[in-house]
Amino acid sequence: MLSSEIIIRPLITEKSMQLVEKDNKYTFEVDKRANKIQVKKAIEELFNVTVTKVNIINTTPKKKRVGRHEGYKPQKTKAVVTLKAEDKIEIFSS
Repeated sequence: MLSSEIIIRPLITEKSMQLVEKDNKYTFEVDKRANKIQVKKAIEELFNVTVTKVNIINTTPKKKRVGRHEGYKPQKTKAVVTLKAEDKIEIFSS
């Protein structure tokens, strides 16, 4: 799997921005099939940073309803990546 296929998009929310400022942790949506080692290599290759820790979070599909039509939101996998103290990713900076 290519690095660009593993990392789908960055997740930018209030909570993820607080993690960036406080602990130098960045949040990404990743492919469901990717493991921690693949995510670490992909982040290091794409952004030229040193990753110290990777946490993977699997979200369950949630049931949603619009009128009488029912369905599920898609299942997602998130990765919270901790970088070295001196490293930064420019996408998250404002």
